[in-house]
This record gives sequence, C-alpha cells and structure tokens, in this order.
Amino acid sequence: MDSLIELEQTDLLWALGMIALAIGLSSTLRLKLEIPIAIATGRTLLQLLVVGSVLAVIYQLNNPIAVLSVVLIMLLITTITARNRIGKKIPRLFLVVFGSIFFSAALTLSYTLLLIIQPETWYDPQYLVPLASIVLGQAMNGAAIAGERLVNTISNSRLEIETHLSLGATPQQAVARYRQDAIRTGLIPTINSMTVVGMVTLPGIFTGQLLSGIDPLNAASYQILIMFILAFTNLVTTLLVTQGLTRQFFNAQAQLRLP
Repeated sequence: MDSLIELEQTDLLWALGMIALAIGLSSTLRLKLEIPIAIATGRTLLQLLVVGSVLAVIYQLNNPIAVLSVVLIMLLITTITARNRIGKKIPRLFLVVFGSIFFSAALTLSYTLLLIIQPETWYDPQYLVPLASIVLGQAMNGAAIAGERLVNTISNSRLEIETHLSLGATPQQAVARYRQDAIRTGLIPTINSMTVVGMVTLPGIFTGQLLSGIDPLNAASYQILIMFILAFTNLVTTLLVTQGLTRQFFNAQAQLRLP
C-alpha cells in the first residue's frame, strides 16, 4: 500500500481553481451564485484551517480536560442549532435538547470506546474527538428533524388531542401517534443511508480512509461501525427529545398548553 500523499499549500491553491471555474460558470450563465460561492469558500477555508490548528494542539497535549473542552463546545453548538430548528418559544427547550443529545452521545461513545475500540486511554483525541463529532452531528440532525415534526404536528392537532384528553386519555396516550411519526421521520435519513451505503455512494469517512492509505477492508469495518453508531445515536436521541418535548406541552393537570 502506497504511503499517504500529503497536500501542500500549492495543492490547495490548485484546488481553488475549481472554485474559480465554478464562479466563472455562474457568472457566464447569470446564476447569481458568485457571492454565495465565494462566501462559502471563505468560510470553508477559515473554519477547517482553524479547526485543524486547534486539533493539532489538542492531539499534542493529549490531556482529558482539553479534549473534553472541545467535545463540550461541540455539544453546545449542536444543542443551539437543534433548538433553533425546533423553535424558541417552548419552555425549557434548551435543557430538553441538551439533555437528550448529551445522554445519547455519552451512551454511544462509552459503548464504542470502552467495549469496541478500547484505546489505551478513553480520552485519546485520535478516537474521541472524531467519534464525538460524528455522534453529535447525527444527534443534532435527529433531534432537529423529530422535534420540529412533533412540535408542528401537536400545534396543528389541538382539537384532536383535547378530544382524547376529554375521553380520559393521558397526555402520553393522546400524542403517542404523533410521537411515533416524529421518531420515524427522524430515522428515515439514517435508514436510507444504511440501505444504499457502498452500493450507490461511498461515505466520506470511508473514502477519506482509503485516501489515507488504510486497507479497504479495515476502512469498511470502521464504516460499518460508524453506520451502526449513527443508527443507535439517532434512535436514542429522537426517543429522548420527543419524550422531553411531550412533557412541555402539558401542565400538571394534564391540560394541553401550546406556546
């Protein structure tokens, strides 16, 4: 297997040539995408270079406090992003989303690191940081999709829910069907990805490992692990966030309250 070919600054400049061509094509075809492409390119360069520099320092320190600080920052960003997608008027929404993502991420990472990968130290940044990024990103998407679906459905089904309550149903029973639908909606993207992975598309992590010179079978094994991680994280997160949101829609007297 050939050794990894490292990219230098001149190589990245040549890569920018593709962006320049894209901007040129947009201008020629009058798509008016020149500024958005330029801004997106600038943010990509800035964000990834900053992240790469920070992680290089974290990898050298190999300190649990530094590693957990990075994970905490990612957790806060994913929580805020998911909360904003769901809405801001729901009481204690930040705590619901934060708790759901934190618990699912902690459970998934603990299981993966302690039982499967088993690095020398549990906080090894080579494994914890990228896995945390994958898990938190998946948890964010699952929480946002399922949470938004549940909030919209409950808000549009007030009469039906109150009818169930008047007939003696508990709040959980009154919204059970809506919650199940929200969970299924949150899981659909992950299930679809698992269905076609390797057949229609090669995931970015898999191709990245191949480019880094890792044996294809080893890369495939890691990709299988990651797909299972995504599915488990998504399910746990959607279960928790929909449960937490359901509680916010009812008071102590089991009465529906819409924000």
